[in-house]
Amino acid sequence: MKVEQISVFVENKPGRLEHVTRVLADANINIRALSLADTSDFGILRLILNDIDTAEKALQNEGFTVRRTHVVAVEVPDRPGGMHSISKALAGHNINVEYAYAFVERSGENAIIIFRFDDIDAGIQALIENGFTVLPGEKITRL
Repeated sequence: MKVEQISVFVENKPGRLEHVTRVLADANINIRALSLADTSDFGILRLILNDIDTAEKALQNEGFTVRRTHVVAVEVPDRPGGMHSISKALAGHNINVEYAYAFVERSGENAIIIFRFDDIDAGIQALIENGFTVLPGEKITRL
């Protein structure tokens, strides 16, 4: 039920995102989802990819610092209140959300929200107990 994600630490300057995406393109890696957050000096690019092993090696060979983490992918109806229903369930189980990002495969259908919890197993359990569909990593990487 966990999805493997890589975080790439990039300097906050022009051309760094291009460099990362060029390395991935050259390695024939498909980006399934991403999030980019920055500070004044560096950014953290979080990526879900079709081939984490190849991507990690390619990026490290180019001098990037790469870290693997597990996140959770949850399907939710693409409608007003969809995110609130998940937030409410998590709050009811005292689950802390460290960060989240989302994408919609097709408008009007389901959205997929990627979560990082302080306790990933408790987060998964809370979602399942509340009737949410937690997607396996293989499904996300094949979208």
